[in-house]
Amino acid sequence: MKLHPNRILQALAGTAMAIALTVGAQTPATPPPATPPATPAATTTPAASTAPAAPTWSAGPMDISGFIDGYYSYNFNTPSNTSVTGQINQLYNFNDKTDQFNLSAAKLTLNHDPDPVGAHIDLLFGRTNTLINSAPSNSSSADQLNYIEQAFLSAKPPKAKGFEMDFGKFVTSAGAEVIEAKDNWNYSRSLLFVYAIPYWHFGARTSMPVSKTETIGVQVVNGWNNVSKSNGGVTVGLTSAYVKPKYTWNVNYYGGPENPNTTSGFRNLIDTTLLLTPNAKFNAYLNYDYGQNRDAVTNPAPNNDTKLNHWQGAAVAARGQVTGKQALAGRFEYFNDPNGFTTGTKQHLYEFTGTYEYKWLAGLLTRIEYRDDWSNVNYFTQNTTGAVKSQSTLTVALVAFFGPKR
Repeated sequence: MKLHPNRILQALAGTAMAIALTVGAQTPATPPPATPPATPAATTTPAASTAPAAPTWSAGPMDISGFIDGYYSYNFNTPSNTSVTGQINQLYNFNDKTDQFNLSAAKLTLNHDPDPVGAHIDLLFGRTNTLINSAPSNSSSADQLNYIEQAFLSAKPPKAKGFEMDFGKFVTSAGAEVIEAKDNWNYSRSLLFVYAIPYWHFGARTSMPVSKTETIGVQVVNGWNNVSKSNGGVTVGLTSAYVKPKYTWNVNYYGGPENPNTTSGFRNLIDTTLLLTPNAKFNAYLNYDYGQNRDAVTNPAPNNDTKLNHWQGAAVAARGQVTGKQALAGRFEYFNDPNGFTTGTKQHLYEFTGTYEYKWLAGLLTRIEYRDDWSNVNYFTQNTTGAVKSQSTLTVALVAFFGPKR
């Protein structure tokens, strides 16, 4: 019997929601204690004499969390809605609509950590959902399961020494940033996030601690941003996280066929991030990505073009906690797209972003951000028809979020 990936993912989502509804209908005499996930900097505290109450935001065994993320952005190039690119901030993701208020994302999460079986569902709405679920590498956008950012089941056998396996749709391990703006230092996403790496995968992933400081993993997935594929080939991912008190080093590799309707030609990605955590008030990171995609060509003549497209870039960022409620963050990056494979234009790109953050209270924050992008060619739209080498924007964002852990 042939199983369609869409139906598999729908079954996963239905299973997890059934767990929440079924157990939520029951009323246990004593709620089970909430066990927070371990972190590198976690400290051990004595056990309480009585079991703590369940998290406020929960339904049975499922923790409930979510957020609403909205913004207003002004582009100093004042691109017109009638221009070729439209009224957008070029090179941006999720906060790309300009000179208007917009909903970047609204998200609802149901999560149960594996003990030994768990489930996770992220329902996503807004501009973020539109972009991440309409970017298939080699399949139709109808196969991407709209409004679902992640939906996977997890297994963590108690005697497997920390081994864990997930199956379903999950976000990529590559990159220094994530889809959710509130979990990044800057509000806008970097060039590397937008153009160098995938958003998500569908398949299986594993992780296994091999020492007190390193965890490795293997992934077998349907390529980049695909639930189903038109070529039948799988992509293999290899991950490593080396964690020390003052720094963390992540290395990720993805390789597999990504050309439509054929397994000829591979796409390879190397991604690495060095996160520096010298103290609680200052952090920094270095991120580097190199990718290449060989087209499905059998005869490179007459121009001896092997159709090997490649791209690479580097980013450096830092964040300082000024007061208990205020923080400053900065990011600078360089991105080279010599074949125009990811941005659509052969160019060298640079970007600087400065972000001010004010946290009003637990669960509500504001970010004010200035960003400048520039290219070595006339890439950016100005007014209706003009083309210039740079683009500057000013964005004000408000994010409200809730859940057991804020």
